[in-house]
Amino acid sequence: MPVCRDQLNREMELPSVPKRIVSVVPSQTELLFDLGLDSEIVGITKFCIHPKEKVGRVTKIGGTKQLDIEKIKSLRPDLIIANKEENERGQVEEMMNICPVWISDICDLHGAVDMIERVGEMVDKADKAKKMAAVITQRFDQLSIGRGGKRAAYFIWRKPYMVAGKGTFIDSMLKKCGLENAFDAERYPEVDAHTVAEAAADVVFLSSEPYPFKEKHIEETQKLLPKAIIKLVDGELFSWYGSRLLHSPVYFKRLMADLRNTTMYHH
Repeated sequence: MPVCRDQLNREMELPSVPKRIVSVVPSQTELLFDLGLDSEIVGITKFCIHPKEKVGRVTKIGGTKQLDIEKIKSLRPDLIIANKEENERGQVEEMMNICPVWISDICDLHGAVDMIERVGEMVDKADKAKKMAAVITQRFDQLSIGRGGKRAAYFIWRKPYMVAGKGTFIDSMLKKCGLENAFDAERYPEVDAHTVAEAAADVVFLSSEPYPFKEKHIEETQKLLPKAIIKLVDGELFSWYGSRLLHSPVYFKRLMADLRNTTMYHH
């Protein structure tokens, strides 16, 4: 096996094609299954919920930020696939004592497509990964929603409220929808009622994850932004950067058409 690099530009040597893989990121777990690595995946997190029919039989090794290092060690992996943002640095460094750890670092579509192709090469599924990456790229290229100039707030948490700010993968997906992020802060800032009101978003997306916003939260948010359109959205299609991206463009197209048809949107 040639030396491969992860997205932090770290060199890794894999003596052979990995046969025992631990994935500590839900969207990358789904990608590995979709690349056909059912028998190679030996450990995943409790948040790895897709594909539903396959994740049940795989050993769970804690949450993305509370990994059970001893349990991972007991699985004797020859490759661990992690992410800079979703996993804790200290835990990632501990895992490096077990076997090679490949780390993704993704803040836009280009980074996601690059991750899919690199992972494919590393696990001997290069052709399948390249085809998938090409389809994702093509579907996004065909997503011509146009720039509506509308300002969007994307809520990921409640009590305290937290939003997706600039420099996040979610922010890059909002741009693909022709929307401008209503918040200038980087990463995932906490915001209070005053900050939310000042952001003056035209549209508010309440995400299904990590906080599971529901219908009952629409009214509460509407009080903060009486003039905004409030929508519940599928967080996986905005924030999962693996094979789920195959389904995001058609969802975004439908969502934006729905917004355009909301009469308030024209005012």
